[in-house]
Amino acid sequence: MRILAVSRAERFSPNSVERDKAIFQAVIHRLQEHGDEVRLVSEERLEDISEYSEYSEYSECSESYDLVITMARRPETLMWLKSLGVTCVNSPEGIKRCTRSRLLSIMERLGTPVPPQEGSEGYWLKRGDAAAQTDADVVYVSDREQLQTAIQAMRQRGITDYTMSAHVQGDLVKFYGVGQGDFFRWYYPTDDGQTKFGDEHRNGKACHYLFQVGALQDEVQRLAAAVGISVYGGDAIIRADGSFCLIDFNDWPSFSRCREEAADAIASLVINSKS
Repeated sequence: MRILAVSRAERFSPNSVERDKAIFQAVIHRLQEHGDEVRLVSEERLEDISEYSEYSEYSECSESYDLVITMARRPETLMWLKSLGVTCVNSPEGIKRCTRSRLLSIMERLGTPVPPQEGSEGYWLKRGDAAAQTDADVVYVSDREQLQTAIQAMRQRGITDYTMSAHVQGDLVKFYGVGQGDFFRWYYPTDDGQTKFGDEHRNGKACHYLFQVGALQDEVQRLAAAVGISVYGGDAIIRADGSFCLIDFNDWPSFSRCREEAADAIASLVINSKS
């Protein structure tokens, strides 16, 4: 099988460039061991593919590859990938739905547990039109007055699509999943100290509240199916009473806490997608 692997532009991997590269390379290595021919290109260098052109013919490239694996997020890259007409893991349409505003609409339709709009512990303001690229795209404020100031600052950056929610106290849990099967892993980031923007400290050290892992997995997999992606991850808050809410959901995370077994699961999913 001939596979095109399109890696993520570095601006979409804030403080995680090497970790994102590591999981992608691990998957590519397993596909090559399986006997597949894999061509790697960054979405920042798509012009290196002779068949690529933003708004021209794509037939030559679509005939060249049997399948695409991609971590790309640039709108123009996703448009190009969709035009190829070949199976993509993740799908361009699914990746596009992973912007916060679109995700929130899907979650509301599904009845996915999400944070309330009002609370007494502060608020989160998040960029809604794209994945976070800097720490300014995810902002915590302590009250409504600060929230309005943060909104103005975001608008001054040209971002008018954003989401707001109340801060929820509880254990922060980071989860990773592949497909709709058994691969679902979860971890407490405050236990291992891995962080992207340092926001984990808002909830303090994990108390390890008891909760139903199966219920969390069911909600996450239901969301992944509705969004249309098969390699995903995100964050949830587990309250003291065991209830939970999802606060983040992403296409193809770094799987840094379970990289090797995640690479096995992703490679298997890719191989089976063409069988």
